[in-house]
Amino acid sequence: MALGGGTFLTQNKVLPGTYHNFISAARAFVNLSDRGYVGLPIALDWGPDGEVFAVTQEDLQKNSRKIFGYDYTDPKLKGIRDIFKNAITVYFYKLAVNAKAASNTYATAKYKGVRGNDIKIVIQANVDEPAKFDVQTYLNNVLVSEQNAVSNAAELVSNDYVTFKSGATLAVTAGTPLSGGSNGDAVTGGAHQEALDALEAYGFNTIGCLSNEQTVKFLYIEYTKRLRDQVGAKFQLVGHKLGTADHEGIIDVQNDAIGEGEDVFGAVYWSVGAQAGVAVNKSNTNKRYDGEFTIDMAETKTQSQLTALLKAGKYVFHRVGEETRVLEDVNTFTSFTVDKNEDFSMNQVIRVLDQIAIDTANLFNTRYLGKVPNDDSGRVSLWGDIVAHRKELQRIRAIQNFDSEQVKVAQGSSKKSVVVDEVVIPTVAMSQLYITTTVA
Repeated sequence: MALGGGTFLTQNKVLPGTYHNFISAARAFVNLSDRGYVGLPIALDWGPDGEVFAVTQEDLQKNSRKIFGYDYTDPKLKGIRDIFKNAITVYFYKLAVNAKAASNTYATAKYKGVRGNDIKIVIQANVDEPAKFDVQTYLNNVLVSEQNAVSNAAELVSNDYVTFKSGATLAVTAGTPLSGGSNGDAVTGGAHQEALDALEAYGFNTIGCLSNEQTVKFLYIEYTKRLRDQVGAKFQLVGHKLGTADHEGIIDVQNDAIGEGEDVFGAVYWSVGAQAGVAVNKSNTNKRYDGEFTIDMAETKTQSQLTALLKAGKYVFHRVGEETRVLEDVNTFTSFTVDKNEDFSMNQVIRVLDQIAIDTANLFNTRYLGKVPNDDSGRVSLWGDIVAHRKELQRIRAIQNFDSEQVKVAQGSSKKSVVVDEVVIPTVAMSQLYITTTVA
């Protein structure tokens, strides 16, 4: 994030970039960026160490064993499957403290973690050339790689699961397992901080907090506030019982996961994917939960319970007949003011405003910054691109009643700055119906 961004109070910024304020009106190039991107620090038994790695829906279905060490249908991956019910791409960062890679005489596991202990190396004499060897790699008794007719270990090529030791002496073995693999010590706040630092260079719509530790939750909350308000990164945090956050960028899932062996924050997996994947002109209000975790709704049974939670800015699942559904697509913002009213508590509104911020910054930073003169013609061109973008948002019914005459583009307080003022009215989905029926 080399360019400047965020909000402004006065025109005193130093870095080049886009500074964007959203306020409520007093009540008296048209490409839209894709959605469906998630950032997720997560504890894993297998996978790349110390780096962000991107996984798509297709990657998960085709290569889950190679990426995560387990088949797609394995219970170990149910949280990840929940994310991809709505997400398109997830930027994972493996959380680990003092983790170790499994090894044996012939090879070392490609990644750190306990899953490496389920790997074994089988060496047989080659049928056609008995002086040479066939070397097979098995994961959980499934053959995942085979190299035939090798003379010595130096000829072996590392595969997706192990790195071979070139100095080893090959000998026939029915199966030599790798051992010593470990996920390491309990994950600390420092590990989460490393993950967040690495993810800061990536663009995503939501980030998930998979922790029950309040200090870690606070770390994610402050990270989100800083990046949204000071850096200009437009994403929302999804976590479980985060406490008092009071911010439009933070979504606080209230329901516990209560299935056997399930983490209490299990509903975050589905929610962080659903919030990332929903279109800019759609809402998750009343969306059916189709995840794999068992969601507790003991505290979301009565209307009084639901009302209290909603007023507190909580993201709640409740029972509708035989289905589990999202009550209302809201965030934690509750301290309404004249400049930031109740609209900012609705995630559909925030999605529209974030879309505008992301797309306008991309438009300016790629087509205008350092390229177009700040004269009348240049500002007219910028006005035209902004208006075209807003009209596209209106065409897909993300905003309404757009008036291009209310878009003003003028020179700022310095020769290199441009000031834009506009009015947008985000569209939100219907969620309440009031009927008066007169019987004649």
